[in-house]
Amino acid sequence: MPALNLVVAIIVGYLIGAFPSGVVIGRIAGRDPRASGSGRTGTTNALRSLGMRWAATVAVLDLAKGVVAVLAANAIGPEPWAGALAAVAAVIGHVWSVFIGFKGGRGVATGGGAMLVLAPLAAVVAAVELVVIVAATRLVSLGSISASITVVLVSGVLYAIGWVGLEVVVAAALIALVVVIAHADNIGRLLSGTERRLGDS
Repeated sequence: MPALNLVVAIIVGYLIGAFPSGVVIGRIAGRDPRASGSGRTGTTNALRSLGMRWAATVAVLDLAKGVVAVLAANAIGPEPWAGALAAVAAVIGHVWSVFIGFKGGRGVATGGGAMLVLAPLAAVVAAVELVVIVAATRLVSLGSISASITVVLVSGVLYAIGWVGLEVVVAAALIALVVVIAHADNIGRLLSGTERRLGDS
């Protein structure tokens, strides 16, 4: 039953993505990342509130959620759209987690992990771009938004040459949309020139 497989893949993807890595690690570290900074649970706020070691753990776990969501969906059913829809659902789950009052991170690491399975080349290109932009500007939000858009563009090229299916492009576009929505406050500060830079106190 392909349709049922897709529904199950979406639910499983969402629940995997909704696992609140940042909150769990924060409890182990003795500090809730939601209590400071942006109030988000992702890597950047974990870095500011928990420190480098714990933030690195959060990043790995958030990325792993995207990877596991797609692999789990692929195991549920062979339909190409299963993994793609689970990828989007995982990012939605990460940003709006049912386990912590429909709050969470901004979806970048989880989306990156999902795309690493769906379109590795696009994910790697975007990751390099993110690192370059953050290194040059210290604006994590700018690098994250830019990288999410780059994944869509590179996926589109890969689709045009027959390396990935349409479902991958759609997933990349929807993930980018969620990431941009999650960065709405950052975009406002970027436009006004008041966005906090990495390393600022």
